[in-house]
Amino acid sequence: MERIMPLLETQPQPLNAAGNTMKKRIFTLSLLALAAVSCSTLHRGSQNETDRGPTVVQVDNQGFLDMTVYASRSGQRQRLGIAPGNTKANLQVPQILMSGLTPLRFIADPIGGNRASVSQEITVVPGDTVVLTIPPM
Repeated sequence: MERIMPLLETQPQPLNAAGNTMKKRIFTLSLLALAAVSCSTLHRGSQNETDRGPTVVQVDNQGFLDMTVYASRSGQRQRLGIAPGNTKANLQVPQILMSGLTPLRFIADPIGGNRASVSQEITVVPGDTVVLTIPPM
């Protein structure tokens, strides 16, 4: 549902000394609030990936075959580990692949099979848990 706010027309008011003082106070308070928010954002942004915890891929392999799981970033493919058939496995994404907002694809290559599956690209933040479901073939 879209809310539409009416536009109120106001008449310009003459400025007096009290109005100028009030505007200066509002402007000063606005600058102080902006500075506080900026400092808070810089502090949160300075955390490194180790402070946020590891990035994990939870693989739900519903198929019979064991799968070797890879993460791919800009064509760089990194092996994460093996997800045995009919089980769930937690695999850690190496920090070398992660840098802030990172677009990743996941590849599941069946051991003893010939057809690898590639996921769609997903944007991952360090410390996220990504759930990858491999359906039965």
